Amino acid sequence: MTSKLFIRSSFAVVICLIFGFMGTVATQTGIANWYPNLQKPWFHIEEDLFSFIWILMYVLMGVAAGIVWSKGFYHKWVKTALYHFGFQLFLNGFWFLLFFALEQPMIALLDLLVLFIVILFTIRWFRIVSNTAAYLLVPYAVWVLFAIALNFEIWRLNS
Repeated sequence: MTSKLFIRSSFAVVICLIFGFMGTVATQTGIANWYPNLQKPWFHIEEDLFSFIWILMYVLMGVAAGIVWSKGFYHKWVKTALYHFGFQLFLNGFWFLLFFALEQPMIALLDLLVLFIVILFTIRWFRIVSNTAAYLLVPYAVWVLFAIALNFEIWRLNS
């Protein structure tokens, strides 16, 4: 691993974790008052495990972004890939705000659906730059599919 790759990956992981922390802040209101009173599907998972998995996803996302960034931001494909990455990171953080802080599971579900589509585009662009970076985003895409199913069922059960 080169020092450029290590530095850029570390920086990208920190940025992703900052978004995760902001999501945690948005989550605190809903977790304390709203979320415990909701009916949940049989496949829901405990909040601690849910948080741990998100942290793992943010680390994988950051490493993937660092790999792409290390290929040179001057290249148009790298820029395009990282712009998609930034947009999906924004949508990711926005979901926590919509679902937990604003208590709007239907709007949050729409956000997740758009997020999943943008993740697929991000994987496509990452693959052009680096197969490894693209593969590191696959668990994240699968995790968001799970979040879509969970969000949908929570919305359906509580509507």
